[in-house]
Amino acid sequence: MRANFYKYQLNFKQPAGTSRGVLHSKDTYFIVIEDDERMGIGECNLFKGLSSDDVPEYESKLQWVCEHIALGLNFFYTELVTYPSILFGVEQAFLNLQHGLDFMYFPSEFTEGKTSIPINGLVWMGDYDFMKQQIVQKIESGYNTIKLKVGAIDFEKEIDLLRFIRKNFSKDTITIRLDANGAFTEKEVMTKLQTLAKYDIHSIEQPVKTGQWQLMQTLCKQTPIPIALDEELIGIHHFKDKTALLSQIQPQFIILKPALHGGFKGCEEWISIAKNHKIGWWITSALESNLGLNAIAQFTYQLGISVPQGLGTGGLYTNNFESPLFIEKGNLLFNTSFTNTSLYQQIQ
Repeated sequence: MRANFYKYQLNFKQPAGTSRGVLHSKDTYFIVIEDDERMGIGECNLFKGLSSDDVPEYESKLQWVCEHIALGLNFFYTELVTYPSILFGVEQAFLNLQHGLDFMYFPSEFTEGKTSIPINGLVWMGDYDFMKQQIVQKIESGYNTIKLKVGAIDFEKEIDLLRFIRKNFSKDTITIRLDANGAFTEKEVMTKLQTLAKYDIHSIEQPVKTGQWQLMQTLCKQTPIPIALDEELIGIHHFKDKTALLSQIQPQFIILKPALHGGFKGCEEWISIAKNHKIGWWITSALESNLGLNAIAQFTYQLGISVPQGLGTGGLYTNNFESPLFIEKGNLLFNTSFTNTSLYQQIQ
């Protein structure tokens, strides 16, 4: 068995406003495992400025993984616990090698085309008119759950966007999720949550910056809007630390990104702990290419989901790979007749 890794730059169709600034491109990495008969490909989705394994020796660690690939996946669960994005790619590559088919990681009724995954429609950061235009497009295309970023533009304009939605659609028609990316200060957060709550909000992610466990615990007890932890989970690698965080803060939800939160196994561990504390959850992608996104979708379906997930089709990039995933009326589906025989050549 042998392995190699390849760096690949994904280019955005238009500048993408994120909590880490405006992005024009994003680097990702692919790891390819081969034996004498098969090949497995996985995406190590490093998110600069956000991933806990965004370190100078990242590529050296990838090379080390390739040199030790014959030791098998279980070996890497121990050795890569502090490198979640690399572990995410290694898991994919071994799963793909096992199934021997392009874009196949977790065979299920989803990959057989028999069912779909409900997803939320993400509204990207931007000025008021740009965000309003996206809201209209998402609703017209069939989404019944919309996710908006708050804390990026003037708060009153963000309220105007929520007012616009609720003027036309009740909470029974359109569900609104918010993501603050830690934008609110301790002094203002409760007042802003109370204002936002007037618009029948399903949940708000990360209202204050990470690392303030006592403050977040108090907010989760008193909040008029259910709170979801996202960035707060990054860098928490071990079971006892995950348990300590959720036991103290007791959020209403957690949001899991496999590339940031310990790969597939790490997410399953987070979900297990969350269930023990009666905390809800859903899975979200993190700007992966279509290869990593497809693996996340397959993983997500087999978890037994009950609410819309934060997934898409990777349509953000000019140089993404063709994919079996497609969206229809706010649902993610898998095209069973899809083939991509040149994937390996594309990533090199």
